Order: sequence, then C-alpha cells, then structure tokens
Amino acid sequence: MSTHQPTISIIIPVLNEEKYIKDVLFAISNKSGTDRIKEILVVDGGSTDLTVTNAQKYGATVINSDKGRAAQMNLGAANATGDVLYFIHVDTLPPKDFDGAILNEIDQGFEVGCFQMQFNSNSPFLKFFGWCTRINHQICRGGDQSLFITSKLFQQLKGFNESYVIYEDNEFIRRVYKLKPFKIISSAVTTSARRYEERGMVKLQYHFGMIHLKYYLGANPIELYQYYLKYIAA
Repeated sequence: MSTHQPTISIIIPVLNEEKYIKDVLFAISNKSGTDRIKEILVVDGGSTDLTVTNAQKYGATVINSDKGRAAQMNLGAANATGDVLYFIHVDTLPPKDFDGAILNEIDQGFEVGCFQMQFNSNSPFLKFFGWCTRINHQICRGGDQSLFITSKLFQQLKGFNESYVIYEDNEFIRRVYKLKPFKIISSAVTTSARRYEERGMVKLQYHFGMIHLKYYLGANPIELYQYYLKYIAA
C-alpha cells in the first residue's frame, strides 16, 4: 500500500526585494535535499523594481497581493497545495537539507515549528540574540526564524491576523503555543543583519523589546504599528 509522502509549499512575502529574492531562491534550490518541495510561492505586495521578474526567473510562482505581510502570507497559504506550509522571509536563507529536516519533524508527529537563527554578522550582541533562538519559549520566537506548519493546522488557526501590520508572526505563534507542541530544529537559518546595521543594534533591539512588552501589556495592533512607525521605520 502506498503511503502519501507529505509535500512542502514555500511561501515568501516580498515588496521591492529584487536582490534578496534572487539570493533566497538560489539558496532554496541549492540547499534542498528532497524532491518534496511542491512549489515556491512568492507573494508580491506591489513591487516596482525587478522583484517579480527575478522571482519568475529563479523558478517561483508569483502571486499578486495587497501590501501587508499578514495578508500576503494568508494569500500564499490559500493558494498553496502542499501538505506543509513553510514561511520564510526574503532576507533569511535556509540551512542545508532544510526540507528534509522539516519533513523529519512532520514524520515525528510535530505539526509546527521553526529553525534556530543566526545573523550574517560577527557582532557578539547579535550572536547572543541568535543563541536565544534555541530556547523553546514564545518570547524567543520571531518571523526571521522561518516557520513550518501543516496546512491543516494553519487553517484551524485561521491564519495570520491581518489587523497586525507588524508583529503578525509573534501574534500567530502565540496562538500556536497555546494549542500544540512547538518544535525548534537544531540547524539554523541565516538572516540579514541589514536593519540592525542601518539603525544601530542596541537601539533596534530595545525598540523590538518595547513592542513585545507593549503587546504583553495589551496594546492593540494600531498602537504597536504607531510605535513601530515612530521609532523603527522613521
């Protein structure tokens, strides 16, 4: 009797990322170790550069979406046909055999999880925050670590909350932790330190910490976004 082998749909939300989209798609094709990646869906929020062209050139299917990462990821999930959804940010690169590692956890009965994370930086400060990602507590989670989740569980959780312009990953993962055991895979994705280098590492991490705190103290999505616009986006 043939047993169904689970397949993976990779979902990457983008907006004006013509360079990084090439890097991540190249890494995905270079580092996958199975033939079980069913599709790569790049969900574009209205790029005006070569993001879409580059995504298609590197073998992805492009879906046009309204701008907003939660909405883009939900649309990607709605179009995905794989058994497992793998969300990854455009400036995060997966480790070698990432697909095999995900499928291995699915075989073990885990329905959701992420990788550890490291920054492409030698900064001891960022190395420390990378190290923290091995801790299985929701405070140590974030979208940069990428996320795998069965399509079934994603639907059960009704996807990302689109009222969150920022913090959508954390809000979603918080709901996951209440429902299911969360698996952290020991290999690490590598994420770009570009925002930290542009904004100042300690300052940016402080403001991210404040957003976490505000959320835990009951701030609504609009208040979180206003803080982000004032201190991080500015």
